[in-house]
Amino acid sequence: MTFSEENYLKSIYHLTAALETEVSTNAIAEIMETKASSVTDMLKKLAEKDLVNYKKYQGVSLTENGKLAAKMIVRKHRLWEVFLVEKLNFSWDEVHDIAEQLEHIKSEQLINRLDDFLGNPTEDPHGDPIPDANGRIIKIEKQLLSELEENQIGICVGVKDTSSEFLKYLDKQGIALGSKIEFLSKESFDLSVKIKVNDRELSISNKIASNLFVKLV
Repeated sequence: MTFSEENYLKSIYHLTAALETEVSTNAIAEIMETKASSVTDMLKKLAEKDLVNYKKYQGVSLTENGKLAAKMIVRKHRLWEVFLVEKLNFSWDEVHDIAEQLEHIKSEQLINRLDDFLGNPTEDPHGDPIPDANGRIIKIEKQLLSELEENQIGICVGVKDTSSEFLKYLDKQGIALGSKIEFLSKESFDLSVKIKVNDRELSISNKIASNLFVKLV
C-alpha cells in the first residue's frame, strides 16, 4: 500500500470506531482535508484491493482485510509514540506528528521487536489501546470525567482530545495518565466541574471534563 492508502484506511478505521456505523465520503473528506471526488477515487482503489466495502451513494466500511491492515497501522503509530515518550523523553503532546511519519515503516520484524523491547505495552501515552501482532485489542472500562457523580473517584486512563493544546493544558494542571481525580461537584449553570487532583482543588470546564477518560476506583 502507498502512504496515502494507509492514511485513508486509518482514517476510516477511526471514523467507524467513533460512529459505530458505516461512514460517508464527506466524513472521510473532512478528516482527510480533501475533496469528496478524491475520496471516491481512493475508495475505488481500496475496494479493488478488498480493503473496503464501497458502493456509490452508500456508506463505507472496512472489510476484514481492511480492518486488520488498519489495526497494524494503528499498532505501529502507537508503539512509536510509546518509544518516543519512554525512551527518547518526548512529552505526550509532541509525539503524534512524528509517529505519523514512522507508522509507514513496512518491516513487521522491526515493529514486533520494538513491541518486545518496550515490554509489549497495551496502551499508548494518551491511553489509547495498542493492537497486538494479531490485531487483538484489550479494552478497559472507562467513562468520561463529566459523567461522574459527586464524591466519586477515578484514575485518569485516557484523553478524548489528543491535540497538543489540550495536552499542554493538562500538563499545566498536573493531570496525567494515572492521576487520581476526585469529583467534588458540578455547577448546574454551566456544567463546570470542581475536582481534586494531587491534593489541589481545581475548577474545570465541562468541555475539559468531557475530554478526560477515567476508570472508577
